[in-house]
Amino acid sequence: MIHQKIKEAIQTYSEELTELRRKLHSEPEVSWEEENTTAFICEYLENLGIPYRRTNPTGVIANVAGAKVGKTVALRADIDALPVEELNKDLPYASKEDGKMHACGHDAHTAMLLIAAKALNESKEELPGTVRLIFQPAEEAATGAREMVKQGAMEGVDNVFGIHIWSQMPTHKVSCTPGPSFASADIVKVTFKGKGGHGAMPHDCIDAAIVASSFVMNVQTVVSRTIDPQRPAVLTIGKMDVGTRFNVIAENAVIEGTVRCFDNETRAHIEKQIEQYAENVANIYGASAEVEYIRGTQPVINDEYSAKFVQQVASGAFGEDVLYTEKPTMGGEDFSFYLDEAPGSFALVGSGNPEKDTEWAHHHGKFNIDEDALATGAELYAQYAWAYLNE
Repeated sequence: MIHQKIKEAIQTYSEELTELRRKLHSEPEVSWEEENTTAFICEYLENLGIPYRRTNPTGVIANVAGAKVGKTVALRADIDALPVEELNKDLPYASKEDGKMHACGHDAHTAMLLIAAKALNESKEELPGTVRLIFQPAEEAATGAREMVKQGAMEGVDNVFGIHIWSQMPTHKVSCTPGPSFASADIVKVTFKGKGGHGAMPHDCIDAAIVASSFVMNVQTVVSRTIDPQRPAVLTIGKMDVGTRFNVIAENAVIEGTVRCFDNETRAHIEKQIEQYAENVANIYGASAEVEYIRGTQPVINDEYSAKFVQQVASGAFGEDVLYTEKPTMGGEDFSFYLDEAPGSFALVGSGNPEKDTEWAHHHGKFNIDEDALATGAELYAQYAWAYLNE
């Protein structure tokens, strides 16, 4: 199952792997602005002789075609950064862009897949099938995967595999369990309209601030009192925009939040309940309510066969001790859209090391990775593809 030539290639290119990651880290580009990152990926693939095509407006799809006919397995890496200010100013490879940072590890994912592609390309004469390489933009905007699917990323693909660096896990550890991995991630926006007026004359008004506050307090019972406790769900209100001045009764209030869960039945129930709560709270005060519920990413549900296959590959490549069981996260991942097209799985590779200060939460300005994890991720990409095509 494990190809020794690939293992040796990854080890040989470990220094280059780190250099690639550091270059990408220092030059972050946010969702749908990854022009330079896309150009860099294209140049790297061209130098390897791997055929590719750019997707619109950013992103790359490439193929490592084996000498023998066989199945097609897709490997995905996301390439975008976040609008986060880098706080690790002392790093020699710190972000050069104010207010932009690779605070989630996508720089590592891209570098790992490039080196995995290099190792696989060197063994393509032995490869029975095709490895599809997907360098995806705009994961942080939860729109990139869907667009890549539209542009043909999954055409002819039999299985798909993705990796996420994970700072909450020890370096080198690999977690890929069957079933739920990442939650669906939806956006909810509620607009209340009351009747504004002078702060000294509330009896002549309908105070949108009171309406909105009542809704925020009551809507939490959607989760705590209407959903089976054994079905995890989160409803978070993260933003309230109410009022214009200290002595003016607010006429309008806009509330924004997010809903996370692992199954679409629960998802639909929460959506319906939010609409009912908003309407009924508004009616109590004589206001009106308008609800906009935007479905974002689907839950990432690892195919049982594929997830167990990842475990076999990981233990074969790195030993049984590498396996780790990480609980499902309420975080969102648009890798889910690839799983709508083909069976597959999404693995976590640990990069948390207290001695290197790499246990900061993803999306934090001090987020960084233990670069010793890069080779683990790159080899896991390549060995999974090799093993799947040779199965």
